[in-house]
Amino acid sequence: MQYRTLGRTGIKVSPYCLGAMMFGAAGNPDHEDSIRIIHKALDAGINFIDTADIYSRGESEEIVGKALKGRRDDVVLATKAHLPMGDDPNRQGNSRRWLTRAVEDSLRRLQTDHIDLYLIHRPAPDTDIEETLSALTDLMRAGKVRAVGSSTFPVSEIVEAQWVSERRGLARFRVEQPPYSILNRGIEREVLPACERYGMGAMVWSPLAMGMLTGKYRKGAPQPDSARAKRFPRQMNDERRLDAVERLIPLAQQAGLSLAHMAMAFAIAHPAVTSAIIGPRTMEHFDDLLAGAGVSLTDDILDRIDAIVPPGTDTGPLEAAYNPPAVIQPNLRRRPPAERFVA
Repeated sequence: MQYRTLGRTGIKVSPYCLGAMMFGAAGNPDHEDSIRIIHKALDAGINFIDTADIYSRGESEEIVGKALKGRRDDVVLATKAHLPMGDDPNRQGNSRRWLTRAVEDSLRRLQTDHIDLYLIHRPAPDTDIEETLSALTDLMRAGKVRAVGSSTFPVSEIVEAQWVSERRGLARFRVEQPPYSILNRGIEREVLPACERYGMGAMVWSPLAMGMLTGKYRKGAPQPDSARAKRFPRQMNDERRLDAVERLIPLAQQAGLSLAHMAMAFAIAHPAVTSAIIGPRTMEHFDDLLAGAGVSLTDDILDRIDAIVPPGTDTGPLEAAYNPPAVIQPNLRRRPPAERFVA
């Protein structure tokens, strides 16, 4: 296994990061089976694990904690906070009040005294970024967190966070965790260049485009009866995405690769990408992904991918990504009716 430096932190991590989102009730409820997958990943040289408090409401962190007993020092462990962890409106978000509680909860579930990388899972427009960075700085000074980062932040908020850190003498986001795949290349325009500009590592999620780059979702064919297909029907049935998949499948076949292996190799080929997160639910899934670890794409294949999905473009919606209030709330992008006329 080759290792890459995570931004300018000096931390060395594997190009594959084991994502733990599917460990627990939301994916694989068998704790022992999930632990076996984690151990096999560690034995294969993967030293980077990503989870979050929200994954199966803390169960994923508990599984990871059990799996790392006796091996904690060999792992770069990342977890996240922001999404609701209960009905109380203060058990979520990016406030100091919540983050100081959330990190203690994660430490307890992970059975560790420190988190190597603590990520803010999504932006919080109602919270000053200085409030968040100040809380994270104190958590680092207390030794509970080693480095901090963001997940799925727009480039404007990535840059603002860097400016606030510099001006206020606060800890800087050292990592961004954005979505990235052959079908979703929008971050190539600004997010990845910003990461390079500020020395941030990029650990990308959904390199298989929520499963569309496994080859299971085909145009004109019945869609798999999967939880993702039910949760994101617009995305999984988007004609532009399905058209791109139909063009990518023969390209992978001509290269002697599975579509999934080509997609993973694409994700880690970008110079700004440190690691791509794989999220297996079963040992079979993990074995298949690990089998593609040695795949390297030629310039010709990358050029042909560019011809199918041009650099810096998204083929369609990625419903799990972050949409700011100005996109979600009509009243923020529509003047009152009385003000919509010219004369």
